[in-house]
Amino acid sequence: MSKRGKKIARIKDIAELAEVSPGTVDRVIHNRGKVSDEAREKVLKSMKALNYEPNVLARALVTTGKFKIAALIPDPANDEYWEAPNKGVDEAEAQMRRYGVIVDKYLFNQNDSDSFKEEAAKISELNYHGILVAPIFYRESLAFLNRWSKIGIPFNLFNTHIPDYKPVSYVGQDSYQSGVLAGKLLHYGCSEGTFVVVHIDKEISNSTHLIRKEQGFIDYFSEKDPDRKVNIVRAEISNWGDKNVYEKILDDLFEKNQDIRGFFVTNSRSFIVGDYLIQRNMNSMKLVGYDLLSRNLELLEAGIIDFLINQNPQGQGFWGVTLLVDYLVFKKEVESIKYLPLDVVTRENAQYYI
Repeated sequence: MSKRGKKIARIKDIAELAEVSPGTVDRVIHNRGKVSDEAREKVLKSMKALNYEPNVLARALVTTGKFKIAALIPDPANDEYWEAPNKGVDEAEAQMRRYGVIVDKYLFNQNDSDSFKEEAAKISELNYHGILVAPIFYRESLAFLNRWSKIGIPFNLFNTHIPDYKPVSYVGQDSYQSGVLAGKLLHYGCSEGTFVVVHIDKEISNSTHLIRKEQGFIDYFSEKDPDRKVNIVRAEISNWGDKNVYEKILDDLFEKNQDIRGFFVTNSRSFIVGDYLIQRNMNSMKLVGYDLLSRNLELLEAGIIDFLINQNPQGQGFWGVTLLVDYLVFKKEVESIKYLPLDVVTRENAQYYI
């Protein structure tokens, strides 16, 4: 009996109700051996009537096999942002190790698409039960997602959603809605003038999640600003390592647009625009960006950055592995999209997120 006094259905109970042998019930539950369609249907109906749930935890504990998962993620040595997803992957593996789960990490340089292809090719030559991947290079990812789909390797995506090849699950934020949110945050501070959408990335056209953020931002003002009091312009900074280059891009923006009121940086590099504003003594300019990087937090505390949208990168890594384990090991039906909350971080509440 359970703690609530409710009888827990046994295989014997299902067999009696379905009028079949316990062996037949066992074969249906574990999907092995031959069972007639008629018998299978009777067993499934009886399981449903008795509210039977297989003890997948016990099944996983006694398994003698290993479940090998490959995690294809950017190298945090090149970008502080990716430290958190790596920690999330490690945290999930530590919790799932008791079930025979092993996670091998393949790190690539997020500024080099060839690095991504090289590591993805290595994974493709090995026999992994599942793959977790951050497909930040859209074009390069498609070929591998197509290949893994054709040979039946389940994969989860995080950070960037590419639904074309039907991943088991996508974990991350709704990029479009986060762009809408950024528009609303800037609009609160200023109802007219020019807002700049700043993409700071090597290949903007190959980064679909950044484009989706921009589209959400634009659509917000299309709906909320019918009189077109707000003008939106775009700036692309592909070489943020060269201060002279990106400062000239921003200087040119101010020369062409005398009424700039705020900036929306579509990824974690808000600090680049923030440092520029300090140098140009434009501390009152509105700035919205993403992620709790150390320099972003410093500028948030100083009042240079007004809002940071937290993308919960550690949660993305953790849930990316966890949902894949649920699917592979526990045979659960997992949600095809797991959106993480759009947390708005300010100077006043930042301490609760660190």
